[in-house]
Amino acid sequence: MDDMKCKFGVDISYSVAWRGRECAYDNLRLGTPEQSYKLLPGYLHMLMATNPRSVVNLEVSDGNKFQYLFIAFAASIHGFSYCQPVISIDATHLKGKYIGVLFTAVCHDANQQIFPLAFGVGDSKNDASWSWFLGRVKSVFGVNPALVIVSDRHRSINNAVQEVFPQAFHGICMYHLLNNLKTKFRNKTKELKQHYIRTAKTYNLQDFHVLFYTLCSAVPGVKEYLEAVGLDRWMRSHAPSRRYNIMTTNISESLNAVLVKVRELPITAFVNEIRLLCQKWFHERRTKAAGCTTMMSKDVETKLEERKDRAQAMGVICADQYMFDVVDGDRNYCVDMALWTCTCRKFQLDQLPCDHVLAVVRKTPYQAYDLCSLYYTREFWHETYRGVISPIPHISSWTIPQQISEFELQPPDVRTVAGRRRKRRLPSIGEELPTPKCSRCKERGHNRATCQNPIALHPADEAECPGSNLPTRQPTHPSDQQYMQQL
Repeated sequence: MDDMKCKFGVDISYSVAWRGRECAYDNLRLGTPEQSYKLLPGYLHMLMATNPRSVVNLEVSDGNKFQYLFIAFAASIHGFSYCQPVISIDATHLKGKYIGVLFTAVCHDANQQIFPLAFGVGDSKNDASWSWFLGRVKSVFGVNPALVIVSDRHRSINNAVQEVFPQAFHGICMYHLLNNLKTKFRNKTKELKQHYIRTAKTYNLQDFHVLFYTLCSAVPGVKEYLEAVGLDRWMRSHAPSRRYNIMTTNISESLNAVLVKVRELPITAFVNEIRLLCQKWFHERRTKAAGCTTMMSKDVETKLEERKDRAQAMGVICADQYMFDVVDGDRNYCVDMALWTCTCRKFQLDQLPCDHVLAVVRKTPYQAYDLCSLYYTREFWHETYRGVISPIPHISSWTIPQQISEFELQPPDVRTVAGRRRKRRLPSIGEELPTPKCSRCKERGHNRATCQNPIALHPADEAECPGSNLPTRQPTHPSDQQYMQQL
Protein backbone atom coordinates (compact mmCIF):
# COMPACT_ATOMS: atom_id res chain seq x y z
CA MET A 1 0.00 0.00 0.00
CA ASP A 2 2.81 2.41 0.86
CA ASP A 3 4.73 1.41 -2.28
CA MET A 4 1.73 2.13 -4.51
CA LYS A 5 1.32 5.51 -2.85
CA CYS A 6 4.99 6.45 -3.24
CA LYS A 7 5.52 5.16 -6.80
CA PHE A 8 2.17 5.89 -8.44
CA GLY A 9 0.39 8.25 -6.08
CA VAL A 10 -2.57 5.85 -5.80
CA ASP A 11 -4.37 4.93 -2.59
CA ILE A 12 -5.55 1.32 -2.48
CA SER A 13 -7.35 -0.60 0.21
CA TYR A 14 -5.87 -3.51 2.14
CA SER A 15 -8.07 -6.04 0.33
CA VAL A 16 -6.97 -4.77 -3.10
CA ALA A 17 -3.31 -4.96 -2.06
CA TRP A 18 -3.83 -8.49 -0.75
CA ARG A 19 -5.51 -9.70 -3.94
CA GLY A 20 -2.74 -8.17 -6.04
CA ARG A 21 -0.15 -9.88 -3.93
CA GLU A 22 -1.91 -13.23 -4.29
CA CYS A 23 -2.12 -12.83 -8.09
CA ALA A 24 1.62 -12.19 -8.24
CA TYR A 25 2.27 -15.21 -6.06
CA ASP A 26 0.03 -17.42 -8.23
CA ASN A 27 2.19 -16.60 -11.26
CA LEU A 28 5.26 -17.82 -9.36
CA ARG A 29 3.62 -20.84 -7.73
CA LEU A 30 2.32 -22.66 -10.83
CA GLY A 31 -1.19 -21.27 -10.45
CA THR A 32 -3.75 -20.98 -7.68
CA PRO A 33 -4.06 -23.71 -5.02
CA GLU A 34 -7.00 -25.19 -6.98
CA GLN A 35 -5.08 -25.12 -10.26
CA SER A 36 -2.07 -26.65 -8.49
CA TYR A 37 -4.08 -29.77 -7.59
CA LYS A 38 -5.23 -30.16 -11.21
CA LEU A 39 -1.62 -29.84 -12.35
CA LEU A 40 -0.30 -32.42 -9.87
CA PRO A 41 -1.04 -35.65 -11.85
CA GLY A 42 0.82 -34.31 -14.87
CA TYR A 43 3.73 -33.20 -12.73
CA LEU A 44 4.00 -36.62 -11.08
CA HIS A 45 3.97 -38.28 -14.51
CA MET A 46 6.90 -36.10 -15.60
CA LEU A 47 8.71 -36.80 -12.33
CA MET A 48 8.54 -40.54 -12.97
CA ALA A 49 9.47 -40.05 -16.62
CA THR A 50 12.62 -38.08 -15.76
CA ASN A 51 13.46 -40.21 -12.70
CA PRO A 52 12.81 -43.86 -13.64
CA ARG A 53 12.31 -46.40 -10.85
CA SER A 54 11.09 -43.69 -8.49
CA VAL A 55 7.96 -44.65 -6.56
CA VAL A 56 4.98 -42.26 -6.62
CA ASN A 57 1.57 -43.10 -5.18
CA LEU A 58 -1.38 -40.73 -5.49
CA GLU A 59 -4.64 -41.78 -3.87
CA VAL A 60 -7.96 -40.02 -4.26
CA SER A 61 -11.30 -40.29 -2.52
CA ASP A 62 -14.81 -39.98 -3.91
CA GLY A 63 -15.18 -37.19 -6.45
CA ASN A 64 -11.48 -37.36 -7.44
CA LYS A 65 -10.53 -35.46 -4.30
CA PHE A 66 -6.93 -35.57 -3.12
CA GLN A 67 -6.30 -37.91 -0.18
CA TYR A 68 -2.70 -39.17 0.02
CA LEU A 69 0.60 -38.65 -1.82
CA PHE A 70 3.81 -40.66 -1.43
CA ILE A 71 7.14 -39.95 -3.14
CA ALA A 72 10.42 -41.88 -2.91
CA PHE A 73 13.09 -40.98 -5.46
CA ALA A 74 15.00 -43.78 -7.13
CA ALA A 75 18.26 -42.24 -5.90
CA SER A 76 17.02 -42.48 -2.30
CA ILE A 77 15.88 -46.08 -2.74
CA HIS A 78 19.34 -47.04 -4.04
CA GLY A 79 21.20 -45.07 -1.38
CA PHE A 80 19.39 -46.51 1.63
CA SER A 81 21.19 -49.84 1.21
CA TYR A 82 24.42 -48.03 2.16
CA CYS A 83 23.01 -46.16 5.18
CA GLN A 84 22.64 -47.22 8.80
CA PRO A 85 19.28 -49.05 9.21
CA VAL A 86 17.87 -46.43 11.59
CA ILE A 87 14.91 -44.43 10.24
CA SER A 88 13.64 -41.27 11.90
CA ILE A 89 10.01 -40.44 11.12
CA ASP A 90 8.05 -37.29 11.84
CA ALA A 91 5.13 -35.21 10.61
CA THR A 92 4.61 -31.46 10.37
CA HIS A 93 1.70 -29.30 9.28
CA LEU A 94 1.44 -27.60 5.90
CA LYS A 95 0.50 -23.92 5.84
CA GLY A 96 -1.29 -23.54 2.49
CA LYS A 97 -4.95 -22.93 1.79
CA TYR A 98 -5.86 -26.62 2.05
CA ILE A 99 -3.44 -27.29 4.93
CA GLY A 100 -2.62 -31.01 5.44
CA VAL A 101 0.38 -32.80 6.95
CA LEU A 102 3.84 -33.61 5.58
CA PHE A 103 5.21 -37.04 6.57
CA THR A 104 8.96 -37.61 6.33
CA ALA A 105 11.31 -40.58 6.70
CA VAL A 106 15.04 -39.83 6.91
CA CYS A 107 18.27 -41.48 8.07
CA HIS A 108 22.01 -40.77 8.40
CA ASP A 109 24.55 -41.21 5.62
CA ALA A 110 28.18 -42.23 6.19
CA ASN A 111 29.11 -38.60 6.88
CA GLN A 112 26.37 -38.29 9.53
CA GLN A 113 24.26 -35.96 7.36
CA ILE A 114 20.53 -36.08 6.66
CA PHE A 115 19.60 -38.56 3.95
CA PRO A 116 15.97 -38.14 2.77
CA LEU A 117 14.17 -41.42 2.12
CA ALA A 118 10.50 -40.67 1.50
CA PHE A 119 7.91 -37.90 1.68
CA GLY A 120 4.16 -38.15 2.15
CA VAL A 121 1.20 -35.79 2.29
CA GLY A 122 -2.00 -36.61 4.13
CA ASP A 123 -4.93 -35.00 5.88
CA SER A 124 -3.84 -35.22 9.54
CA LYS A 125 -1.66 -37.09 12.02
CA ASN A 126 -4.07 -39.96 12.57
CA ASP A 127 -3.79 -43.76 12.57
CA ALA A 128 -4.96 -44.13 8.97
CA SER A 129 -2.48 -41.61 7.56
CA TRP A 130 0.49 -42.99 9.46
CA SER A 131 -0.37 -46.59 8.59
CA TRP A 132 -0.69 -45.65 4.92
CA PHE A 133 2.64 -43.79 4.87
CA LEU A 134 4.60 -46.46 6.74
CA GLY A 135 3.02 -49.14 4.59
CA ARG A 136 4.45 -47.45 1.50
CA VAL A 137 7.83 -47.08 3.20
CA LYS A 138 7.85 -50.81 3.95
CA SER A 139 6.88 -51.79 0.39
CA VAL A 140 9.62 -49.58 -1.11
CA PHE A 141 12.56 -50.06 1.27
CA GLY A 142 11.76 -53.52 2.59
CA VAL A 143 12.44 -54.80 6.09
CA ASN A 144 15.95 -55.04 7.50
CA PRO A 145 16.30 -57.49 10.42
CA ALA A 146 18.26 -54.80 12.29
CA LEU A 147 15.81 -52.00 11.44
CA VAL A 148 15.22 -49.34 14.10
CA ILE A 149 12.53 -46.67 13.89
CA VAL A 150 12.88 -43.53 16.00
CA SER A 151 10.01 -41.11 16.60
CA ASP A 152 8.21 -39.11 19.26
CA ARG A 153 5.52 -40.67 21.47
CA HIS A 154 2.54 -39.79 19.27
CA ARG A 155 -0.10 -42.46 19.77
CA SER A 156 -0.86 -42.81 16.05
CA ILE A 157 2.82 -43.40 15.27
CA ASN A 158 3.03 -46.09 17.93
CA ASN A 159 -0.09 -47.82 16.57
CA ALA A 160 1.13 -47.63 12.96
CA VAL A 161 4.62 -48.96 13.76
CA GLN A 162 3.15 -51.92 15.66
CA GLU A 163 0.87 -52.66 12.71
CA VAL A 164 3.32 -52.19 9.82
CA PHE A 165 6.72 -52.95 11.41
CA PRO A 166 5.96 -55.37 14.26
CA GLN A 167 9.43 -56.93 14.02
CA ALA A 168 11.35 -53.61 14.09
CA PHE A 169 12.57 -51.97 17.28
CA HIS A 170 10.70 -48.71 17.94
CA GLY A 171 12.83 -46.22 19.88
CA ILE A 172 11.66 -42.94 21.39
CA CYS A 173 13.29 -39.55 20.94
CA MET A 174 14.81 -38.79 24.32
CA TYR A 175 14.18 -35.05 24.06
CA HIS A 176 10.48 -35.51 23.36
CA LEU A 177 10.30 -37.78 26.38
CA LEU A 178 12.11 -35.14 28.45
CA ASN A 179 9.40 -32.62 27.52
CA ASN A 180 6.77 -35.12 28.65
CA LEU A 181 8.62 -35.50 31.95
CA LYS A 182 8.75 -31.73 32.42
CA THR A 183 4.98 -31.64 32.02
CA LYS A 184 4.45 -34.51 34.44
CA PHE A 185 6.90 -33.27 37.09
CA ARG A 186 6.70 -29.50 36.75
CA ASN A 187 8.36 -28.73 40.08
CA LYS A 188 11.41 -30.90 39.30
CA THR A 189 12.47 -29.48 35.92
CA LYS A 190 16.01 -28.61 37.01
CA GLU A 191 16.66 -32.05 38.51
CA LEU A 192 15.23 -33.78 35.42
CA LYS A 193 17.41 -31.84 33.05
CA GLN A 194 20.48 -32.47 35.17
CA HIS A 195 20.18 -36.26 35.49
CA TYR A 196 17.92 -37.51 32.69
CA ILE A 197 20.16 -36.70 29.69
CA ARG A 198 23.18 -38.43 31.24
CA THR A 199 21.08 -41.46 32.09
CA ALA A 200 19.68 -41.74 28.57
CA LYS A 201 23.03 -41.30 26.80
CA THR A 202 25.24 -43.60 28.85
CA TYR A 203 26.56 -46.74 27.15
CA ASN A 204 27.69 -48.63 30.23
CA LEU A 205 25.18 -50.71 32.21
CA GLN A 206 26.93 -50.11 35.54
CA ASP A 207 26.92 -46.36 34.94
CA PHE A 208 23.26 -46.58 34.03
CA HIS A 209 22.29 -48.14 37.37
CA VAL A 210 24.09 -45.38 39.28
CA LEU A 211 22.66 -42.56 37.17
CA PHE A 212 19.15 -43.99 37.11
CA TYR A 213 19.16 -44.36 40.90
CA THR A 214 20.28 -40.73 41.23
CA LEU A 215 17.52 -39.61 38.86
CA CYS A 216 14.82 -41.56 40.71
CA SER A 217 16.04 -40.24 44.06
CA ALA A 218 15.95 -36.64 42.85
CA VAL A 219 12.51 -36.92 41.21
CA PRO A 220 10.05 -39.11 43.16
CA GLY A 221 7.62 -40.95 40.89
CA VAL A 222 9.76 -40.77 37.75
CA LYS A 223 10.88 -44.41 38.10
CA GLU A 224 7.37 -45.80 37.63
CA TYR A 225 6.69 -43.40 34.74
CA LEU A 226 9.85 -44.31 32.81
CA GLU A 227 9.45 -48.03 33.41
CA ALA A 228 5.90 -47.81 32.04
CA VAL A 229 7.29 -46.15 28.90
CA GLY A 230 9.92 -48.89 28.56
CA LEU A 231 13.57 -48.47 29.52
CA ASP A 232 14.80 -50.02 26.28
CA ARG A 233 12.92 -47.46 24.17
CA TRP A 234 14.73 -44.34 25.39
CA MET A 235 17.99 -45.53 26.97
CA ARG A 236 21.01 -46.25 24.83
CA SER A 237 22.36 -48.88 27.24
CA HIS A 238 19.18 -51.01 27.11
CA ALA A 239 18.35 -50.83 23.39
CA PRO A 240 18.07 -54.36 21.93
CA SER A 241 19.17 -53.09 18.50
CA ARG A 242 21.90 -50.68 17.50
CA ARG A 243 20.71 -47.09 17.24
CA TYR A 244 24.12 -45.87 15.92
CA ASN A 245 24.08 -42.81 18.20
CA ILE A 246 20.66 -41.68 16.89
CA MET A 247 18.89 -41.00 20.16
CA THR A 248 16.63 -38.17 18.93
CA THR A 249 14.56 -37.14 15.91
CA ASN A 250 16.77 -34.09 15.33
CA ILE A 251 17.41 -35.06 11.72
CA SER A 252 13.66 -35.03 11.06
CA GLU A 253 13.22 -31.74 12.91
CA SER A 254 16.11 -30.25 10.91
CA LEU A 255 14.47 -31.25 7.63
CA ASN A 256 11.20 -29.67 8.80
CA ALA A 257 13.10 -26.46 9.56
CA VAL A 258 14.60 -26.42 6.06
CA LEU A 259 11.11 -26.74 4.56
CA VAL A 260 9.43 -24.19 6.85
CA LYS A 261 8.89 -21.61 4.07
CA VAL A 262 8.19 -24.22 1.40
CA ARG A 263 5.25 -25.59 3.39
CA GLU A 264 3.25 -22.45 2.55
CA LEU A 265 3.23 -23.25 -1.20
CA PRO A 266 0.44 -24.96 -3.17
CA ILE A 267 0.81 -28.71 -3.54
CA THR A 268 2.58 -28.91 -6.95
CA ALA A 269 5.00 -26.08 -6.20
CA PHE A 270 5.63 -27.67 -2.79
CA VAL A 271 6.53 -31.05 -4.30
CA ASN A 272 8.75 -29.35 -6.86
CA GLU A 273 10.68 -27.53 -4.12
CA ILE A 274 11.25 -30.84 -2.33
CA ARG A 275 12.64 -32.30 -5.55
CA LEU A 276 14.92 -29.28 -6.04
CA LEU A 277 16.21 -29.57 -2.47
CA CYS A 278 16.98 -33.28 -2.84
CA GLN A 279 18.53 -32.70 -6.26
CA LYS A 280 20.83 -30.05 -4.77
CA TRP A 281 21.80 -32.16 -1.76
CA PHE A 282 22.60 -35.24 -3.85
CA HIS A 283 24.81 -33.28 -6.24
CA GLU A 284 26.72 -31.43 -3.50
CA ARG A 285 27.30 -34.53 -1.39
CA ARG A 286 28.17 -36.74 -4.36
CA THR A 287 30.83 -34.19 -5.31
CA LYS A 288 32.07 -34.02 -1.73
CA ALA A 289 32.25 -37.80 -1.41
CA ALA A 290 34.11 -38.10 -4.71
CA GLY A 291 36.74 -35.66 -3.43
CA CYS A 292 37.27 -37.56 -0.18
CA THR A 293 40.75 -39.11 0.01
CA THR A 294 40.55 -40.77 3.43
CA MET A 295 39.35 -44.29 4.24
CA MET A 296 36.39 -43.04 6.26
CA SER A 297 34.02 -40.15 5.67
CA LYS A 298 35.21 -36.72 6.79
CA ASP A 299 33.03 -36.56 9.89
CA VAL A 300 34.13 -40.01 11.06
CA GLU A 301 37.79 -39.25 10.36
CA THR A 302 37.50 -36.21 12.62
CA LYS A 303 35.97 -38.31 15.41
CA LEU A 304 38.71 -40.94 15.10
CA GLU A 305 41.45 -38.32 15.32
CA GLU A 306 39.90 -36.83 18.46
CA ARG A 307 39.64 -40.27 20.06
CA LYS A 308 43.24 -41.11 19.11
CA ASP A 309 44.42 -37.97 20.90
CA ARG A 310 42.58 -38.99 24.06
CA ALA A 311 43.92 -42.55 23.78
CA GLN A 312 47.52 -41.30 23.97
CA ALA A 313 47.20 -40.86 27.74
CA MET A 314 45.83 -44.36 28.39
CA GLY A 315 47.81 -47.36 29.55
CA VAL A 316 47.46 -50.80 27.91
CA ILE A 317 48.20 -54.13 29.64
CA CYS A 318 48.10 -57.27 27.48
CA ALA A 319 46.48 -60.51 28.69
CA ASP A 320 46.95 -62.42 25.42
CA GLN A 321 46.81 -61.58 21.72
CA TYR A 322 43.11 -60.69 21.94
CA MET A 323 42.43 -59.56 25.54
CA PHE A 324 43.66 -56.22 26.86
CA ASP A 325 43.21 -54.15 29.99
CA VAL A 326 43.07 -50.39 29.32
CA VAL A 327 43.67 -47.92 32.15
CA ASP A 328 41.70 -44.70 31.63
CA GLY A 329 42.27 -42.42 34.60
CA ASP A 330 40.95 -44.17 37.70
CA ARG A 331 38.98 -46.80 35.74
CA ASN A 332 39.90 -49.98 33.87
CA TYR A 333 38.22 -51.25 30.70
CA CYS A 334 38.51 -54.70 29.14
CA VAL A 335 38.89 -54.89 25.36
CA ASP A 336 38.34 -58.16 23.48
CA MET A 337 39.58 -57.84 19.89
CA ALA A 338 38.29 -61.31 19.00
CA LEU A 339 34.69 -60.39 19.83
CA TRP A 340 35.02 -56.68 19.00
CA THR A 341 33.86 -55.61 22.44
CA CYS A 342 34.84 -53.10 25.11
CA THR A 343 33.29 -52.91 28.57
CA CYS A 344 32.41 -49.25 27.93
CA ARG A 345 30.10 -50.70 25.21
CA LYS A 346 30.58 -47.74 22.87
CA PHE A 347 32.57 -49.90 20.43
CA GLN A 348 29.88 -52.53 19.92
CA LEU A 349 26.88 -50.17 19.97
CA ASP A 350 28.23 -47.53 17.55
CA GLN A 351 30.39 -49.94 15.50
CA LEU A 352 33.19 -47.39 15.68
CA PRO A 353 36.42 -47.83 17.74
CA CYS A 354 36.19 -46.13 21.13
CA ASP A 355 39.10 -44.45 22.94
CA HIS A 356 40.07 -47.70 24.66
CA VAL A 357 40.15 -49.74 21.45
CA LEU A 358 42.29 -47.07 19.79
CA ALA A 359 44.65 -47.25 22.75
CA VAL A 360 45.02 -50.99 22.03
CA VAL A 361 45.51 -50.28 18.32
CA ARG A 362 48.36 -47.92 19.20
CA LYS A 363 50.22 -50.78 20.95
CA THR A 364 49.36 -53.66 18.58
CA PRO A 365 49.35 -54.46 14.84
CA TYR A 366 45.57 -53.95 14.62
CA GLN A 367 44.36 -51.28 12.20
CA ALA A 368 41.67 -48.80 13.31
CA TYR A 369 39.99 -48.71 9.89
CA ASP A 370 39.47 -52.48 9.95
CA LEU A 371 37.42 -52.08 13.13
CA CYS A 372 34.95 -49.57 11.68
CA SER A 373 31.56 -50.48 10.26
CA LEU A 374 31.21 -50.29 6.49
CA TYR A 375 28.45 -47.72 7.00
CA TYR A 376 31.17 -45.15 7.83
CA THR A 377 33.47 -45.82 4.87
CA ARG A 378 34.20 -43.57 1.94
CA GLU A 379 32.94 -46.23 -0.51
CA PHE A 380 29.54 -46.43 1.17
CA TRP A 381 29.36 -42.64 1.36
CA HIS A 382 29.99 -42.30 -2.38
CA GLU A 383 27.65 -45.17 -3.26
CA THR A 384 24.86 -43.58 -1.18
CA TYR A 385 24.75 -40.61 -3.54
CA ARG A 386 25.51 -42.43 -6.78
CA GLY A 387 21.95 -41.90 -7.97
CA VAL A 388 20.97 -38.66 -9.69
CA ILE A 389 17.70 -36.78 -9.19
CA SER A 390 17.00 -35.35 -12.63
CA PRO A 391 15.35 -31.97 -13.28
CA ILE A 392 11.87 -31.60 -14.75
CA PRO A 393 11.44 -29.40 -17.85
CA HIS A 394 9.15 -26.38 -18.01
CA ILE A 395 5.44 -27.07 -18.14
CA SER A 396 5.32 -25.97 -21.78
CA SER A 397 7.55 -28.96 -22.69
CA TRP A 398 5.56 -31.62 -20.86
CA THR A 399 4.26 -34.62 -22.77
CA ILE A 400 1.29 -35.96 -20.85
CA PRO A 401 -0.87 -38.97 -21.85
CA GLN A 402 -4.46 -38.08 -22.61
CA GLN A 403 -5.81 -40.15 -19.72
CA ILE A 404 -3.74 -38.17 -17.23
CA SER A 405 -4.31 -34.77 -18.82
CA GLU A 406 -8.08 -35.28 -18.74
CA PHE A 407 -8.05 -36.29 -15.09
CA GLU A 408 -8.97 -33.33 -12.87
CA LEU A 409 -7.76 -33.77 -9.34
CA GLN A 410 -9.84 -31.84 -6.83
CA PRO A 411 -8.60 -30.32 -3.56
CA PRO A 412 -9.47 -32.14 -0.34
CA ASP A 413 -12.41 -31.07 1.79
CA VAL A 414 -11.20 -28.78 4.54
CA ARG A 415 -12.91 -26.35 6.84
CA THR A 416 -11.64 -22.89 5.92
CA VAL A 417 -10.91 -20.69 8.92
CA ALA A 418 -11.20 -16.91 8.65
CA GLY A 419 -8.05 -14.84 9.03
CA ARG A 420 -4.42 -15.41 8.27
CA ARG A 421 -2.85 -18.84 8.48
CA ARG A 422 -0.68 -19.53 11.49
CA LYS A 423 2.93 -19.76 10.32
CA ARG A 424 4.64 -20.51 13.61
CA ARG A 425 3.81 -23.71 15.39
CA LEU A 426 2.53 -23.76 18.92
CA PRO A 427 5.32 -24.83 21.32
CA SER A 428 4.94 -28.21 22.95
CA ILE A 429 4.31 -28.43 26.68
CA GLY A 430 7.64 -28.39 28.48
CA GLU A 431 9.53 -27.06 25.45
CA GLU A 432 12.08 -24.37 26.22
CA LEU A 433 11.55 -21.26 24.10
CA PRO A 434 14.46 -19.06 23.00
CA THR A 435 14.77 -15.80 24.94
CA PRO A 436 14.15 -12.76 22.69
CA LYS A 437 17.10 -10.46 22.05
CA CYS A 438 16.66 -6.71 21.73
CA SER A 439 18.02 -5.33 18.44
CA ARG A 440 18.53 -1.90 20.09
CA CYS A 441 20.56 -2.62 23.23
CA LYS A 442 21.52 -6.24 22.35
CA GLU A 443 20.33 -7.55 25.73
CA ARG A 444 18.00 -10.53 26.18
CA GLY A 445 14.61 -10.65 27.86
CA HIS A 446 12.81 -7.97 25.85
CA ASN A 447 12.49 -6.60 22.31
CA ARG A 448 13.01 -3.24 20.66
CA ALA A 449 9.42 -2.11 21.21
CA THR A 450 9.64 -2.52 25.00
CA CYS A 451 13.31 -1.53 25.43
CA GLN A 452 13.84 1.11 28.12
CA ASN A 453 17.65 1.03 28.32
CA PRO A 454 19.39 4.36 27.56
CA ILE A 455 21.56 4.30 24.47
CA ALA A 456 24.40 6.81 23.91
CA LEU A 457 24.30 8.61 20.57
CA HIS A 458 28.09 8.56 20.27
CA PRO A 459 30.84 6.94 22.38
CA ALA A 460 32.43 10.37 22.96
CA ASP A 461 29.26 11.57 24.70
CA GLU A 462 29.63 8.99 27.47
CA ALA A 463 33.29 9.98 27.95
CA GLU A 464 32.31 13.63 28.44
CA CYS A 465 29.51 12.81 30.91
CA PRO A 466 30.61 9.71 32.83
CA GLY A 467 28.22 10.46 35.69
CA SER A 468 25.13 10.57 33.51
CA ASN A 469 23.13 7.56 32.40
CA LEU A 470 21.38 9.53 29.66
CA PRO A 471 22.89 10.29 26.24
CA THR A 472 24.11 13.84 25.71
CA ARG A 473 24.85 15.75 22.52
CA GLN A 474 26.67 19.06 22.10
CA PRO A 475 25.13 21.51 19.62
CA THR A 476 27.24 21.58 16.49
CA HIS A 477 24.96 23.19 13.91
CA PRO A 478 24.79 27.05 13.94
CA SER A 479 21.03 26.98 14.41
CA ASP A 480 21.48 24.72 17.46
CA GLN A 481 23.97 27.15 19.02
CA GLN A 482 21.67 30.13 18.48
CA TYR A 483 18.80 28.23 20.07
CA MET A 484 20.89 27.33 23.10
CA GLN A 485 22.01 30.97 23.52
CA GLN A 486 18.37 32.10 23.51
CA LEU A 487 17.64 29.60 26.28
